[in-house]
Amino acid sequence: MDYRKKTVVASVAGLTLEGMDIMFISFAMTMIIAEFNIDLATGGLISSITNIGMLLGGIIFGVLADKYGRVKVFTYTIILFAIGTALTGVATSIEQVYVYRFIAGLGAGGEYGIGMALVAEAWPKNKQGRASSYVSVGAQYGVILAALLSAIILPTLGWRALFFVGLLPVIFAFIVRKNIDESPEWLAAQKQQNNKQENGKLAQLFASPRITMTTLSLILMATVQIAGYNGLMIWLPSMLQKSQGLSVSSSALWTISTAVGMIIGMLTFGRFMDRFGAKRTFGIFLVASACAVFFYSFATGAVAILVGGAVVGFFSNGMFAGYGALISSFYPVQIRSTATNTIFNFGRAIGGFSPIFVGFILQSYDMTVVMIYLAALYCISFIVMLTLKSSGKELQTA
Repeated sequence: MDYRKKTVVASVAGLTLEGMDIMFISFAMTMIIAEFNIDLATGGLISSITNIGMLLGGIIFGVLADKYGRVKVFTYTIILFAIGTALTGVATSIEQVYVYRFIAGLGAGGEYGIGMALVAEAWPKNKQGRASSYVSVGAQYGVILAALLSAIILPTLGWRALFFVGLLPVIFAFIVRKNIDESPEWLAAQKQQNNKQENGKLAQLFASPRITMTTLSLILMATVQIAGYNGLMIWLPSMLQKSQGLSVSSSALWTISTAVGMIIGMLTFGRFMDRFGAKRTFGIFLVASACAVFFYSFATGAVAILVGGAVVGFFSNGMFAGYGALISSFYPVQIRSTATNTIFNFGRAIGGFSPIFVGFILQSYDMTVVMIYLAALYCISFIVMLTLKSSGKELQTA
């Protein structure tokens, strides 16, 4: 297997394990709430603390990867979120759960951007879109893997045993460390520098008004991506149960249909991005997402709901595949991991509040208003995207 393929396989596996780890909480939440006798809000704080850990981990490990190497720090992040996940299984109080999930979040937040930087530096620019899409699909694989493991383990062994599975990524980390060499582009950049003082400086993301505007624009686009995904996947099944009278099994079928649409959308987006360019592809998908989400609020009947869900998933989450390549293209190798991790994890942290806002909307209005809100988000992201330059050449040399 050549180096390019190795970077994709490693990054896909890393994101799969990260996605699996995050979804474990969703599947085990009911049991955790019952065991520790806590209310829903206290249980929901677990995800919020995990997101905070991801943000801090993204910044810390992004900086370290720019200073000391992609592969070395990549393996450390995997080991950290594996340990945090396994420790969750031995927690004796909700406070301990918070601490261990924060540790897991630190590792998970660091892994994404480093893997994306590794792939971006291994693949030629005309193939970075599809390579990024291959990696992004890993998160969906993680959701499927978590669902299968939860169905097998939770009814028989309980929620604690589920988190012990989290130790398996440690083995994967050692395999990665042994079989993948350091990024040649990063090594070449190191040879051109006398020291590592300029590598991974967070301030470089705001070094000039132009770079600052680009960084803030990319953060807003990433925030919309996460807010849209969370708003759709967390609330739509229950909204459809209420508005369309769907059963739980039918809403589960909707979830699968939408997830399949998302996977196909990601793979398609990567191909489009390589052929038509990032700006044009994001523009098409953002406008299509706004239209698809808005018109989906008028869907009636099982077939329309299933097909419409797949179409919404295709466009709205298909864009997820492009963010690694998009962000990487705007920043030089010296701060690439820092930029990717910081920007996307800020988006995660802010966009993670979207389900709360959707919940408030549903208390006073209906599904149509929610879909208008989501469509408006994509329109805002489209406007922001138009302000980005077609390439990051002036940032690369700034």
